[in-house]
Amino acid sequence: MRPFTKLIRQTVANSRSTAKTLAPRTRNLAMSTGAAETDTQAAKAASNSGVTVSSLEVTLKEKLGAEHVDIEDMSGGCGQAFNAMIVSQQFEKKNTLARHRLVNSALKAEIAAIHAWTPKCFTPEEWQKKQDEAGT
Repeated sequence: MRPFTKLIRQTVANSRSTAKTLAPRTRNLAMSTGAAETDTQAAKAASNSGVTVSSLEVTLKEKLGAEHVDIEDMSGGCGQAFNAMIVSQQFEKKNTLARHRLVNSALKAEIAAIHAWTPKCFTPEEWQKKQDEAGT
C-alpha cells in the first residue's frame, strides 16, 4: 500500500471515531445549555419565553415614550419572530443604526428570548408624512 493511501485511510478512520465520541458530548452540551433537541422542546421553550406582542408594546411605550407601536408576530403565534413599527420623538436627529440601538437597548431582555426582531423606527413627523403619502 502506498504511504498516501495509508494516510487517507487512517484519517478517515480517525474522523469516524471522533464523530462517534463527539455525538454524545454534543447532545450533553445541548442539554446542559438548555438548547432544545426537538421541535416540540423548541415550541415549549418559545411558549415559556413570555414575550408577547402586548408585552413588547407596553415596554416600548414606557421606555421610549413611543406614540405609536404596531407589532406583528411573524412566527405564527409562538412568539419567536416579530416585525415592529415604532414612532417616537426620541428618534429625532438619529440615524437608522442609532434608532435600532435605542430600541434594542430598551428591549434587551425580550430580544434575548426571541429569534428574530425587525424594527422600523420613525419620528412623529416621518410617520405623518408616510401616512399622508399612503392616503390614510
